[in-house]
Amino acid sequence: MEKQSRRGLIKNAAKAAAAATAGAVASGAALTQSASAQKPAKLEKKSYPTNPNADNATAPAPLFSSAVSYGNLLFLAGVGAHFKGTVEEHTKHVLDELEKNLIGAGSSMEKVLKVNVYLNDIADWGKMNTVYAGRWGKVPPVRTTIAPASGIPGGSLVEIDLIAYI
Repeated sequence: MEKQSRRGLIKNAAKAAAAATAGAVASGAALTQSASAQKPAKLEKKSYPTNPNADNATAPAPLFSSAVSYGNLLFLAGVGAHFKGTVEEHTKHVLDELEKNLIGAGSSMEKVLKVNVYLNDIADWGKMNTVYAGRWGKVPPVRTTIAPASGIPGGSLVEIDLIAYI
């Protein structure tokens, strides 16, 4: 027997299902109507400004977006805490800012799927976890935590980015 890829199997199954459906449907018009009713919605990339009340008429184009959605997925750029303080204070500030951005885009901490945590010093992992724990609802997101070799830009002790759904 010839070995087929999953894609080939799915294509052949779809063809067989279409042929069976075509044989069962007496009218070609009925088939056309059901096919057009099943068209997926158009996916669009949408940006969410962090300060929607700002006058952007004279502002230069940003280097990156703070929040972008595609379909029902929401991507938030990294947020850091650029002030003097402890890793616990920085973590709380960052999580509070991310929560504001999520709510502003129509999501929440409970809808976060993936988190990347960047620590200035990996030795702060335990301290960061004391503030991080319990902020995500019943099912916490998957997470990766690293300490970049050259630290975090801007003097932050922690930076976090994430992916959520809307």
